[in-house]
Amino acid sequence: MSTSTERRPVRRRDLRGAGRPAVVLVVVALLAVLTGCGSGNSGAAGVPTQAGEADSGVDGVRAPSDATGGTLRLVTGEIDSLDPQRSYVPGVWNLMRLYARTLVTYSSDPGKTDELVPDLATDTGTTPDGGRTWTFTLKDGVRFETGRPITSRAVKYGIERSFASDVIVGGPTYVLDLLDDPDDPYAGPYQDESADKLGLASIATPDDRTITFTLTTATPDFPFVMALPSSSPVPVESDTGGAYGSHPVSSGPYLVSSVDPLTGVVLDRNPQWDPATDEVRTALPDQVVVRSGLSGVARDQALLAGSADADLSGTGVQMATTSRLDDDALAGRIDDVTTGSLRLLALPTTVAPMDNADCRAAVAAAVDRGAVQEALGGPGNVVRSSLLWPRALAGGPDDPDPGPDLAAARASLTACGKPDGFSTVLAVPDAPNTVAVANAIAADLAEVGIQAEVRPLDPTTYYASDVGKPANVTAQGYGIVLATWTADFPTAASILVPLVDGRSIREVGNTNYARLADPGVTGLVDAARVVSDPAAAADAWRQVVAAVDATHAYVPLAENRVQLLAGQRLRNGVVMQPYGGYDVVTAGVS
Repeated sequence: MSTSTERRPVRRRDLRGAGRPAVVLVVVALLAVLTGCGSGNSGAAGVPTQAGEADSGVDGVRAPSDATGGTLRLVTGEIDSLDPQRSYVPGVWNLMRLYARTLVTYSSDPGKTDELVPDLATDTGTTPDGGRTWTFTLKDGVRFETGRPITSRAVKYGIERSFASDVIVGGPTYVLDLLDDPDDPYAGPYQDESADKLGLASIATPDDRTITFTLTTATPDFPFVMALPSSSPVPVESDTGGAYGSHPVSSGPYLVSSVDPLTGVVLDRNPQWDPATDEVRTALPDQVVVRSGLSGVARDQALLAGSADADLSGTGVQMATTSRLDDDALAGRIDDVTTGSLRLLALPTTVAPMDNADCRAAVAAAVDRGAVQEALGGPGNVVRSSLLWPRALAGGPDDPDPGPDLAAARASLTACGKPDGFSTVLAVPDAPNTVAVANAIAADLAEVGIQAEVRPLDPTTYYASDVGKPANVTAQGYGIVLATWTADFPTAASILVPLVDGRSIREVGNTNYARLADPGVTGLVDAARVVSDPAAAADAWRQVVAAVDATHAYVPLAENRVQLLAGQRLRNGVVMQPYGGYDVVTAGVS
């Protein structure tokens, strides 16, 4: 997964609610009141305002409170879909935790939000064979908003929807890779000729509470796949196919009351939710209102004015807003988060002269990460990094953070038979900050005779078809690709495998941007994937990182940082590390 403005494009959805015009009028009226209610006077109407210290929500709880009631007011950019099987936006995944429960989910405990805990299931899954087979047992008493019990078959049906690629498009596809039979591919429930539409053979549901998955390969990270909203249950009788996002059926503490393409989403309490079955969600507010489609500056203004409590997007405050954060009253409302989103160069091994490891080494040695950091706005916006391993992920190797070594770069050029340098094309999304980074890198490379033509490309097609199609990369001669990479799960496998495993190369939607297919790396990946002991697994994945570094196919540059601004009324602000924003399932308001 790449980041917000540069991520792989997701098809836009029509979020209009059908058949509820009276409710929509109420929503419009409510949102109009919310939009106009805030002002610079944070103490208006006797409302207690946000207090606390900077970063108090990163490893602790910002403004703790157990008060119930009120309306939690959220803002965000585009909502790609409210259909859990069709969304691929982390901020929307955060929102979905309010109405889409999964077998396991992320913890809401401060400082532990990258850890999994049971949700619909009684535990985080058991495997008798190192991750090839996984079994979960559902809790008693869990129900949909309709009152229907949530069974193992509803979980299976929800997962099967992702296989219907002609109808359910845009969401994660991990389950296809892990559960499909390539010799007899499953086409999804809409083409399923079995009586109950549950024909996917790799998922067994022997009774209402038991579900067993048989994977194509041992995958210790499989519970993280089950934590994605795309693995949430869907009642077959309520599935409207591509239109399901207009009224997804809730399994959580809130249900989607109304959806409007102009004003946003309203969620009200789900009377069928039993808090005794849910150790994660506190569900303090009576209502949640989401204003969507707002620009970053508009979201910042809403937080500053008091008309919003939190920003779902995970992008943090905009550069235009940062000058105001020196104010003492605002400084205490900031949580500084290193996001795990890595900026990197990929050097495609199918494009000459990057098919020569020494030529790739020359590029790696010439890059000045300090210049990249400055081009991205300085240390407040990014942290320099020379590793394919985010800082928040435990067990990583030490980061040497080397500066440019022009002598080493020239020696590598001589070794690759290009002592005077060479010419290549540097592909980059056409956005001001990424073009600035590309120009800084091109200047670094020119110091040793490498002439890199910076070629800005349409950011809406960049990952999908420009650099996501290896054949196009080779045809266009993109010898250097500037990319941003964010893993879907906070695990070493999720970060590394899509980038470095040669078997992950795809002709469409490719994320192995360097087209690295090194047998040594592949063997180390296989060895690391089957290690279950955390310490031993971390060591195995560090060996993968070292092997990848030796190929010089990737040049890590920096890891993004964001400054989250808490709204004046926000209570229980806990930073949800995997989603880069405040956890909405425990948030309350004053």
